[in-house]
Amino acid sequence: MQKQHEFPTIAPGIDDDEELNQKASKEEIARGEYTKVVTLSFDEVDSSS
Repeated sequence: MQKQHEFPTIAPGIDDDEELNQKASKEEIARGEYTKVVTLSFDEVDSSS
């Protein structure tokens, strides 16, 4: 029997920014129930000006 891969999901209608930026409580951290979230942004600069 093969193990199925589980992928993280977010329910439709959830405010992604609010939910993903919420800090874990001390209790959640102690239980290991948290996820590190990294936000990347692309800052494009037009050097031809």
